Amino acid sequence: METSIASIRIKNTVAQQQEILTDEALQFLIALHETFDDQRKALLSKRKDRLLKFQSGVLPNFLPHREDVADSTWRVAPVPADLQDRRVEITGPVDRKMVINALNSGAQTFMADFEDSNSPTWENCINGQINLRDAILGTITFENDRGKKYQLNENPATLLVRPRGWHLEEKNITYHGKRLSASLVDFGLFFFHNAKTLLEKGSGPYFYLPKLESHLEARLWNDVFVFAQNYMGIEQGTIKATVLIETLTAAFEMDEILYELRQHSAGLNCGRWDYIFSVIKNLKRHPDFVLPNRDLVTMEAPFMHAYSKLVIKTCHRRGAHAIGGMSAFIPVKNNETKNNQAIEKVLKDKTREVLDGHDGSWVAHPGLVQVVRDVFNQHMPEANQISKQVPEEINQGDLLKMPEGNITEEGIRKNINVGLLYIESWLRGTGAAALYHMMEDAATAEISRAQLWQWLQHKAQLTDGRTVTKELLEVLFYQEQKKVRELLEGIPANRLENASILFRELIFQDEFQDFLTLKAYELI
Repeated sequence: METSIASIRIKNTVAQQQEILTDEALQFLIALHETFDDQRKALLSKRKDRLLKFQSGVLPNFLPHREDVADSTWRVAPVPADLQDRRVEITGPVDRKMVINALNSGAQTFMADFEDSNSPTWENCINGQINLRDAILGTITFENDRGKKYQLNENPATLLVRPRGWHLEEKNITYHGKRLSASLVDFGLFFFHNAKTLLEKGSGPYFYLPKLESHLEARLWNDVFVFAQNYMGIEQGTIKATVLIETLTAAFEMDEILYELRQHSAGLNCGRWDYIFSVIKNLKRHPDFVLPNRDLVTMEAPFMHAYSKLVIKTCHRRGAHAIGGMSAFIPVKNNETKNNQAIEKVLKDKTREVLDGHDGSWVAHPGLVQVVRDVFNQHMPEANQISKQVPEEINQGDLLKMPEGNITEEGIRKNINVGLLYIESWLRGTGAAALYHMMEDAATAEISRAQLWQWLQHKAQLTDGRTVTKELLEVLFYQEQKKVRELLEGIPANRLENASILFRELIFQDEFQDFLTLKAYELI
């Protein structure tokens, strides 16, 4: 088979893309594709096999004993100085203004996101690579329509990058007619162009790994890291990666995941919103695991708090950072009462995290950086609290203990309304959507449509005695769609009709679709 870049096809064009899609960078992508794509596809097939087992009545559980993993002596390799203190991590998409504001926010780190908060249009993905390159070089600037100028401060946050998940492919780059892995495209382009520059500046290539479902998928990433470092002539262990524990199956394999990545690990993170979605997806056919209204599934829910504590227990036993979940609140302007209520919820959530033992936490808005920093400063005076151990045992039952609570018409309406608004925004190219004073990403729409599907399939009972039926959902869908249409009035070329068709299909079809973004991606 021909292995030259002559077999690469680029389907779209963005200004300056030739600066990123150089012949040398494309050759690196080809090498990654040829070495790892078959393994990636085999692991995706294993995901389907596991789901079939769960559908047949088997419940997720911890893996059989492995002496090498169970050995109490191994630890992850130490992380560099600029990853020791991660008490506040800000996250957001890779658009130019966001990159500057996040790096200037005062947070210890910024997770630049090619995944759930980024709508993966070709323009967003290529410009994101350009923006990160310019930020690392220190040359990034931005001027908005009103002439306001943005540039980097002297001490920007440490940069981490989240590529897209293993299940996604990049439709705009094909090799011998086959799409490349979106994970390897995002990782490969960033690593190729920036790894050595980062090292020269005293930092390094740091990543977040999304939606892993097993330690074998972590092993694949580790193999990619070893290959990439050899390819670029960089010392092994230079790459550091934090794994988001945002799938139910990964929660039962945390120790194994850290073990596979132990030379490159920067710890684990509680990806709470995707985790809720994953619980629904994996246990969707089990009547005992029907969740109540989304607002009731907080980190205080038994299965959520157990999973958070297990992240801390596992990480600290292995000398790794345990990073808490996202605070998606946005400061409420012109309403002091609502703003204070939002801040109180953030304070309660972050106080729980730091007292439990987390070493840091996420925010989605610069206005919350100081709020969260104050909480961690009060209770965690050192750079981290990895030395703090969690003594209690956490078992299978703890991770599967669902919360009590009601399902209401209001809960149905909220899922429809927010789901429609988010998908419409995503189809227009905006993956971080400010909705009702919350910064939402793709996990919002995933939870919304998964709950509606689950409630319909199990004919869930509402608090007023009604049963969730297709007819009831059709009526409420029509009414909420009308409200959303009014909200979007004046937005040129809005994508509500496309969003509505896709959302209805996901809710009403008999078979549950693994990821809404797989279908939505073909519409952008």
